[in-house]
Amino acid sequence: MLSYVIEGKNKIEGEVKASGSKNAALPIIATAILNPEPVTFYNIPDIEDTRITLKILKLLGCKVIMNSGKITISSKEMHNKIIPKDLMHKLRSTVVLAGAILGRFKEATFSYPGGCNIGKRPIDLHLKAFKDLGVEIEEKEDYIHCKAKKELIGTKIKLGFPSVGATENIILASVYCKGVTHILNAAKEPEIQDLAKCLNKMGAKVYGAGTSRITICGVKKLHKTDYKIMTDRIETGTLLCAAAITNGRVKIENANPENLLNVLYKLKEIGCKISITKNSIFLTAPKILKSTNIETMPYPGFPTDMQPIIGAVLTKAKGTSIIKENIFENRFKYALDLKKMGANIIFKEENAIEITGESKLKGETVSSADLRGGAALVLAGLSASGKTRVENAEYILRGYENLEKKLKKLGANIILEKVV
Repeated sequence: MLSYVIEGKNKIEGEVKASGSKNAALPIIATAILNPEPVTFYNIPDIEDTRITLKILKLLGCKVIMNSGKITISSKEMHNKIIPKDLMHKLRSTVVLAGAILGRFKEATFSYPGGCNIGKRPIDLHLKAFKDLGVEIEEKEDYIHCKAKKELIGTKIKLGFPSVGATENIILASVYCKGVTHILNAAKEPEIQDLAKCLNKMGAKVYGAGTSRITICGVKKLHKTDYKIMTDRIETGTLLCAAAITNGRVKIENANPENLLNVLYKLKEIGCKISITKNSIFLTAPKILKSTNIETMPYPGFPTDMQPIIGAVLTKAKGTSIIKENIFENRFKYALDLKKMGANIIFKEENAIEITGESKLKGETVSSADLRGGAALVLAGLSASGKTRVENAEYILRGYENLEKKLKKLGANIILEKVV
């Protein structure tokens, strides 16, 4: 078991470089399955989720060469169309591999994905979309077997909810479709735009990414390419919030402010001074933060992944804040540990909490229940008096590359400790 051990009350100050995006890397790695030609990806974060995804690709028969954020994948000799159940259960995003395998081989076998326990997150939308594309689905012995009779046929698919994963899976499955596929009520996230850019550079024809209607015109083949993935907007937001909660100041390099405007707006609202350039964000926190209200929504609304992070920050803000979570029903587990540390939090209803700020947080032993909730507890530890131990750090390592090293560089007293 791994734990972050933090001695609090140090200001987060200085400059640090943001890593490549976890949420963009996983579906973009999946594009290598579609392309028999070698592909090279840059700026891939070295995190547990990417390691698991690459391990699956190797087991499927792909050749993978890794070197400091650069990954070359060749799927020419890929032969296995079954995603191993034990690895599928380790993270949610493995489900996008199914769309890629289906797109290339017209069949795929997989189980229900795992990942953080932040809500039901069913894959019904994915399976319904596959059926719309002409895929027959059979569930047997914990596995889902999908197979097209002859080929996948382009069609019009309307999503009941703008699901990021379902949108990505439909795009991947439709690249070689016969005809044209239209996704209505598609998710608009920047990571989907990045996926489309990557595929189009390979020779795919994906139009409208970033809008609610995406069109995929089927092609016969893809070609060799290289691609640099986008910066991680959630990691960027987390590091900015680390400075905010400690009344510090920080400059994030390799950032993309355009993808984080909803978060930057809220940070300005609570009193932070922010200046941006094309590739950097500079934040100076005030001595006293102000309260605000947060409501998570699909992009371009406030991201659910940032909700726990800003929740930790608001424990130090003057006044009362309300956070309403509209995406995942189990995303407030971190609030129980914040209360343990001294935060004044009331659960108002099933999907909302009230935070009365200016809490004097004190170090405690707390536990990550999921990736972003764990990161929120690390931030709380930075501002708390005394020592905080955040157990089950494995959750946090799934999504943040060298978090403790980056925070150390910015002045934090933090170590990653292995408990035997």
